[in-house]
Amino acid sequence: MPANETAPPAKKKGRRARLIVLVLVLALFAGLGYGAYWGVDSVRASFPQTTGSLKVPGLTGTVEVKRDDHGIPQLYADNDDDLFRAQGFVHAQDRFWEMDVRRHMTSGRLSEMFGSGQVETDAFLRTLGWRQVAQAEYDTKLSPETKKYLQAYADGVNAYLKGKSGKDLSVEHAALKLSDGYQPEQWSPVDSVAWLKAMAWDLRGNMQDEIDRALMSSKLSTAQIDELYPPYPFDRNKPIVEGGKVEGGKYAPQTSGATGSGSGSNGTGSGNGTALGSPASTGPAATGTGLADNATAQGATVGLRNQLTALAATLDKVPAILGPNGSGIGSNSWVVSGKYTTTGKPLLANDPHLSPQLPSVWYQMGLHCRTVSAQCQYDVAGYTFSGMPGVVIGHNAEIAWGMTNLGADVTDLFLEQVKPEGYVYDGKVLPFTTREEVIKVAGGDSKKITVRTTNNGPLVSDRSEELATVGTRAPVASSAPDRGDGYAVALRWTALDPGKTMDSVFKLNRAKTFDDFRKAAADFDVPSQNLIYADNKGLTGNIGYQAPGRIPMRGQGDGRMPAPGWDSKYAWKGGKDGNAGYIPQSEMPWDSNPSRGYIVTANQAVVESGTGAGKYPYLLTTDWGYGARSQRINDLIEAKIKDGGKISTDDMRTMQMDNSSEIAALLTPMLAKIEVSDPGVRAAQKLLDGWNYTQEPDSAAAAYFNAVWRNILKLSFGDKMPKELRIEGSCMNVLGNGTGPADDLAKTVRECGTRGSDSAQPDGGDRWFEVVRRLVKDEKSQWWSSPRTLTQPETTTRDELFARAMKDARWELTAKLGKDQSTWSWGRLHQLNLKNQTIGTEGPGFMQWLLNRGPWNLGGGEATVNATGWNASSGYGVTWVPSMRMVVNLNDLDKSRWINLTGASGHAYNSHYTDQTTMWAKGELLEWPFGKEAVEKATVDTLTLKPEGS
Repeated sequence: MPANETAPPAKKKGRRARLIVLVLVLALFAGLGYGAYWGVDSVRASFPQTTGSLKVPGLTGTVEVKRDDHGIPQLYADNDDDLFRAQGFVHAQDRFWEMDVRRHMTSGRLSEMFGSGQVETDAFLRTLGWRQVAQAEYDTKLSPETKKYLQAYADGVNAYLKGKSGKDLSVEHAALKLSDGYQPEQWSPVDSVAWLKAMAWDLRGNMQDEIDRALMSSKLSTAQIDELYPPYPFDRNKPIVEGGKVEGGKYAPQTSGATGSGSGSNGTGSGNGTALGSPASTGPAATGTGLADNATAQGATVGLRNQLTALAATLDKVPAILGPNGSGIGSNSWVVSGKYTTTGKPLLANDPHLSPQLPSVWYQMGLHCRTVSAQCQYDVAGYTFSGMPGVVIGHNAEIAWGMTNLGADVTDLFLEQVKPEGYVYDGKVLPFTTREEVIKVAGGDSKKITVRTTNNGPLVSDRSEELATVGTRAPVASSAPDRGDGYAVALRWTALDPGKTMDSVFKLNRAKTFDDFRKAAADFDVPSQNLIYADNKGLTGNIGYQAPGRIPMRGQGDGRMPAPGWDSKYAWKGGKDGNAGYIPQSEMPWDSNPSRGYIVTANQAVVESGTGAGKYPYLLTTDWGYGARSQRINDLIEAKIKDGGKISTDDMRTMQMDNSSEIAALLTPMLAKIEVSDPGVRAAQKLLDGWNYTQEPDSAAAAYFNAVWRNILKLSFGDKMPKELRIEGSCMNVLGNGTGPADDLAKTVRECGTRGSDSAQPDGGDRWFEVVRRLVKDEKSQWWSSPRTLTQPETTTRDELFARAMKDARWELTAKLGKDQSTWSWGRLHQLNLKNQTIGTEGPGFMQWLLNRGPWNLGGGEATVNATGWNASSGYGVTWVPSMRMVVNLNDLDKSRWINLTGASGHAYNSHYTDQTTMWAKGELLEWPFGKEAVEKATVDTLTLKPEGS
């Protein structure tokens, strides 16, 4: 059982009861008490055949599957259909359990596999309607070619499934089959498309910030909330694109080396939205939406707080396939021109930061046509998603590309005034659009729900009893309509409109030039990503950047707080056929061959929005990452290339493992000056003497500093947060608020936090770096006040609070790591535990021991380039990681390097289950063969897939 694991909450008893049955079955398969025969037979039965030959229905020719000594496959075929049919077959060989769980999640059908404990999650996902949107995309948006590939892929998965069940598929499927006869159904093309909705959900932008700001209004003033969400520091941390302007319906980069015809300008978008600075919009620093204007005067409503709290709790239960959606979620990518590399051609690095899981969300693979032609168009390798055809991130023979989350604000919450007959909109009552959904439950009765939708989206508040009644007061302007029975909450989200992202994936795989790349990006609707580019053309190659995606154009409001759904002035600007209007793709920022010679994207601001010269006229978001990682990468590159220096492939790898802490560099000199009388605390303080602010896994100084940082955040901000944002179980005494008959303003009340560990605040990300950076200049800020406790005096100044945090940190580490400071290390606190999807996540300890792996002691941390994230409210355990790392060498693709978080296999006892993890933890990269000779040299197993009848 992982060292930092806790027991599942009591609310999941139904699911746990079912999982206990699975434990007993898995015990049988592990041979525990039932003989070795069951263990060997059942574990190995699902391992893929990797040598010899197999017949696959639907193939028209042979496909070779060449695997290296880490089980990574390279596929060779003579036509596109055979290539993608084989990809589906091979994905299913290694990862079908993962694929099966994902499709049940995206369609809101987890209860069919895991019982009643998943009904609430299924109901929420059915309300969002991911599966319906995916079906609409397949039916109405995707090209015939894409649909053909999706069908071929599905046929390959089904060819693998034919005649298999239970232990033939996985140990987990064996358990389900024995417990209730579960048999997987056939794979469909829409199963693959629906996966894009999960990807978009986890990378959806600032929805959590929107909820958090609204909840903060119950306890903090508007000015205080603004202090906790400071503006982006453009003066210190560079945006991705500097300069540039929108002119004549197109974005024009302001770079001396820019090239490209702008052929990506044929993207969709109505172009009739409101630009910043016009009368109907707000600027990027604005905070008012009409809802919070008088929040301080009226106070937040109890009902609205309950509603948003319940919504936040529901969001916490939705499986985060890619990672917790907060300040941590992001990625690093950068590309350096051949002018500044030792190879003479570009080098491109990428490491997406996602939730650690087992197996990794990524699957490494090569898709090769033996001869590239009109019938067989692909020669590409990189990182794929099991369950979806094509390569998501990687390179072909001519270009390479990477992705990071752009972080655009693509979701808005709308308060809706509801009545029995419908909802209010511009003074009229409009009928809901409704549909019924039946949730089948393994081992229980089905549950029927009704989904109600307004013109602002589905009512997500319908999915919780807590949300059934809205409060009697709300922080809304006096012009708000009569509350009636209260307000509901609707979600407007770009991913709920059908799009063409699946088309974009195949176009990226085939692209040969920057123009091709931009045309492909124009279809990358959701999630909105930063796409970087490199090619091997010309003397030094080319580098580029494109911001794609649907970004809504709002009327009034800036998306920072829930908007009044009854007022059309706050709706997203209307486009054709009643669809939302989006920023035209032709006006989205891009860049090519900038004069500085490199491009860095690490979730910082894309551009500086505003109305002045050189500013972007549209609002993408106000909730960027704050640029700590991106500026560190900029600085590392600049330091390397100054005075004629060159960057090598190994330099790129070294940068990916940079552990430097920006907040440590700011605060450590201040901490060193604090007068400390306690000898134990003084000894800990001395650990910081001469420390270079790097967070290596064996560093005692990093352990102590991060403990001090965590306690600074708790004392200055955490204890001042409303309970809805504090970590579940953290309790404190507060004065009564006078809202109930038994309350009195002078009465002490015991108040405990309710927020889940992934999204509790303060989380310690680079937003909090920026908050503290601004506040440390004011030594008597109200935030430095902390009340007296039984063991600590009251604090009123910065240094008093810092001294208290240093003492608390010393004794916290004594309890966690022991009294002897010589044994302290950051890695002992900061551990990675990998959990098998679903069963290994919430099962009892034995099941976790059976399927999970770890711990690994890691370096890095929050907002470092080596981004091994942790939430300061909940502890030091790793919550998100660089889910893979790659460095592409455009001069010699066979000298590119890659690594995955886990391994190719999803089978718990296969040798490739976690065979890359230790190397990943050390920052090592594997060779990445691409050319036929290099692949042949690396091949240890060859499987030939043949047509039936051959």
